[in-house]
Amino acid sequence: MNANTVSALPFALNDANFLKRLRQAAADSSRVVVVQHAKQRMRERKINLNQVISCLQKGTVSEPAHLTHRGDWKATVTHRCAGDVIAVAVVLERKENGDYCIVVTVMR
Repeated sequence: MNANTVSALPFALNDANFLKRLRQAAADSSRVVVVQHAKQRMRERKINLNQVISCLQKGTVSEPAHLTHRGDWKATVTHRCAGDVIAVAVVLERKENGDYCIVVTVMR
């Protein structure tokens, strides 16, 4: 690992700890990054950014947190928002200045 690389989260996360860190990061919308694939799915499925952020802040884990090949933690979080049940696949990525929520895809 070189000096510019940030290490993966230092301990194994269970679903409760994953949610706690996810909610802390999602409380600041500038820490929510929506990748192009997720933006496409949002348009197709008529899901807006407010629904995605609400899901990240208030949802429950529907696919358990697991370690990715890059050393980040990923889970699917589900929440009923604006009358719709949506699910968000999200990676919790650690940077030098804190955790970021990387929205991979969204589903109904």
